Amino acid sequence: MTKNRITSLLQQDKKLLIAYYMPEFPVAGATLPVLEALEESGADIIELGMPYSDPIGDGPVIQEAAHTAIRNGVTIRYLFGLVRKARRGIGCRQITAPIILMGYCNPMIAYGVDCFLHEAVEAGVDGLLIPDLPPEEAADFLERAKGLGLTVVFLVSPATPPERIELIDSLSTDFSYCLAVNATTGTAKLSDASNDTSVDDYLKRVRRHTRKKFVVGFGIKDRDRVNYMWSLADGAVVGTALLQHIAGSATPEESARLAGEFWKTLK
Repeated sequence: MTKNRITSLLQQDKKLLIAYYMPEFPVAGATLPVLEALEESGADIIELGMPYSDPIGDGPVIQEAAHTAIRNGVTIRYLFGLVRKARRGIGCRQITAPIILMGYCNPMIAYGVDCFLHEAVEAGVDGLLIPDLPPEEAADFLERAKGLGLTVVFLVSPATPPERIELIDSLSTDFSYCLAVNATTGTAKLSDASNDTSVDDYLKRVRRHTRKKFVVGFGIKDRDRVNYMWSLADGAVVGTALLQHIAGSATPEESARLAGEFWKTLK
């Protein structure tokens, strides 16, 4: 088994900039060109959304992107096909950045968990982030995923007590994902300034109770916020702002161009 790309990346001493993208948004055919543009523009890891009709943890932008993806034919099987093409350089330059699938339990269960895990690995997926999978109930899933070389990422929120932060840190394979605020995606009101003591205190608390690296998402939309999060964590995740920036695209080529231009502003 080849070494997981995420494990290899996290061994490097660098701050991570992670892109969240909903496949086939805003137009059919956009996924592979957008992935190529994001990697070329410096995305260290790419999170791909698994579209679901009831994404309870997501705000209106990602909800609408999920509905668009579904209308454009994205299913779990279709998504695996896109990842497979990206890894083989079919329809785009070969994508080598780590890919994480982010989505909810229901589609995965409906697909069949073992089939899902094996096909994810075969396609070239490196990790999974399942927001509605409680860490306390994830032992069997975690064992099966890790046995196949998949990274599993669990979430930490500002309300997570220290003992549970330690549990999540112990269970997350390579790193944890911290929500900057208690909100759905795209609705967070993260301070523009670096003197937001509530976020500062929260992430310092996470640092005290973790041994592995952790990244931060929700409400990060420009270079200043990225730099602020880099000062407190090991990486920043940008999703809603990326989707908003490309939402008006009429073609896959325009989607890719706008995605690349936006991502460069974050670096």
